[in-house]
Amino acid sequence: MPREIITIQIGQCGNQIGAEFWNQLCLEHGIRGDGSYEGRFSAIEFPDRKDVFFYQTDDEHYVPRALLLDLEPRVINSIQTSSQRSLYNYENFYVSNHGGGAGNNWANGYTQTKNVEEELMEMVDREADGSDSLEGFVICHSIAGGTGSGMGSYMLEALSDRYGKKLLQTYSVFPNQNESSDVVVQPYNSLLTLKRLTTNTDCVVVLDNAALNRIAMDHMSVSSPTFSHTNSLVSKVMATSTSTLRYPGYMNNDLVGLISSLIPVPSCHFLMAGLTPLNTSSLSMTGVRSSSALDVMRRLLQAKNVMASTYSGTFTGQSKFMSILNIIQGSVHPAQVHKSLQRIRERELANFIDWAPANYQVAVSKHSPYISKPEVLQGAMLANNTSIRHWFSRCLAQYDKLIRRKAFLDQYERFDLFSNSMDEFAECRATVDALSDEYEACESAQYAVSTNV
Repeated sequence: MPREIITIQIGQCGNQIGAEFWNQLCLEHGIRGDGSYEGRFSAIEFPDRKDVFFYQTDDEHYVPRALLLDLEPRVINSIQTSSQRSLYNYENFYVSNHGGGAGNNWANGYTQTKNVEEELMEMVDREADGSDSLEGFVICHSIAGGTGSGMGSYMLEALSDRYGKKLLQTYSVFPNQNESSDVVVQPYNSLLTLKRLTTNTDCVVVLDNAALNRIAMDHMSVSSPTFSHTNSLVSKVMATSTSTLRYPGYMNNDLVGLISSLIPVPSCHFLMAGLTPLNTSSLSMTGVRSSSALDVMRRLLQAKNVMASTYSGTFTGQSKFMSILNIIQGSVHPAQVHKSLQRIRERELANFIDWAPANYQVAVSKHSPYISKPEVLQGAMLANNTSIRHWFSRCLAQYDKLIRRKAFLDQYERFDLFSNSMDEFAECRATVDALSDEYEACESAQYAVSTNV
């Protein structure tokens, strides 16, 4: 029996990524834009699990198990007028009545969501009640703006409180720390959201805008990447990383099994993602020609294919992997995978922690017959690497610069959570600082001894 997953898309970024994700899933499962099924292959010819992410209505149309939430209407309106407009359940759209958004303010998005909690959770409950064996929730959002961060944070708390035994995973887009941002309070929003991602989720897949922009420029020949370029990369990571859930195999057939082995330390549940090839629409631009399992696994370990800016340069040498999962789409013999793993270990291409066995897994997933077979093998990586701590450290440094001057605090003081004191900021800073320290401690060979792991 498939274990269902409910996807919750929040804010401009979350809904744009979600739209791309559902478009990809429809292509892979032979579902048309209106939810009808092409039906070119029988369940015996192509045994897939559409029910994990879709449910079937009485008229045999497939509908995503998705909630689309935003505080301003622009992106959701564009989805409702797109070729996908008949795909979704219209009861699962939520746009704030005033439509004014959150003004890039975490406190604004958080407070607005608190005021409509009952309405939003009723939508969640209705979708959950329609599942036979709900496994958990996947949230798509950004942590820099007001809606993705503030509304996302409140929804994480509410879901954790009501569905504490269900798995809660996010695909979180982290802001580019190397460039100045239009959102001057970005460090505040990021810090406040990171606390909720640390305490209220089971797994966070980090998608770093700095790395996404670099990949778009280097591998897609785009001088000025747009949201559509980076969103297509994120949606591809989401689709590939969930392929083992949708196509039955001998391992990683549910979200708990997929994630649990990647997180040896509960608080250290921030995963980085990799993808190869990076531009399947034009392989001549990727430089990819070899397509053995070893080639795919080697490329996924290269910084240029990883969507985390901290996994590069000086950070790479001192960082260590706690776990790696490669998902390869295509026809690969298990013996080839085994030899590839041996070769990577012999050449020490991946630097693992010293206090636990090297956790390097490879899952092979089927390729959808509804999509023309690619010229080369495709692969995605989810990995737990200690280099992510440097992103947290930079976030803390940027926050300290602002808070030292008490800059822009008046924007937050207008809301109840900050009207009497700024203790919330202090608590969030302590949480993120402890998280960074935990990742740094994991790099030590004495970690297991000092923490009794």
